[in-house]
Amino acid sequence: MRSTRTLGAVAAVMLAVLLTATAATAGARPTSTGTQVAPRAVTGAPYCGITWGSAEKTTGPLSSAPLTQVRTGRHDCFDRVVFEFAGPVSGYSVAYGETWTEGEGLALSPYTAGDALLRVSLRAPAYDDRHVATVPYRVGEHAANVLRYSTLRDVVFAGSFEGYTTFAVGVRARLPFRVFVLAGPGTHSRIVLDVAHQWQE
Repeated sequence: MRSTRTLGAVAAVMLAVLLTATAATAGARPTSTGTQVAPRAVTGAPYCGITWGSAEKTTGPLSSAPLTQVRTGRHDCFDRVVFEFAGPVSGYSVAYGETWTEGEGLALSPYTAGDALLRVSLRAPAYDDRHVATVPYRVGEHAANVLRYSTLRDVVFAGSFEGYTTFAVGVRARLPFRVFVLAGPGTHSRIVLDVAHQWQE
């Protein structure tokens, strides 16, 4: 009876060892020499440590300081759009979705390059106190050259009406983005939009 129990215990141990070895090599890929190499783990780490997300970003009041310039820049981890104003501005709303021209309501997605669209609403005008335009773009015109950018595909002026100025920013895909305000140069201020190149490493 004792011998039977001992043999049963030994068999159970051997089975556990065999199952562990099988699990360790499951999914492994053979090399040219026939040895097994474990599959590479997927880290899922945020790209460049970016944790911005892709949800809407909204803050700040209306301002009367007009938009004076739009420019873009390429960076290691993201592409950037900068909106510069002749005075303090801090209000904006930026979200993925359809963008319509100000005052007319024409959808801009058919006219904006990119597989995803960011609707950028700036809470400041693009005209001065006499209602003279302070930027050189007409509604529907491209405000930047984004050739060779990793993420940006287009920046289209959607117009300025009743103190709000809107742009359609076309990007490669729905990617993480952030928006923040910088003071300067001088008495000017800037609203900065950064869109990451990808989600994960």
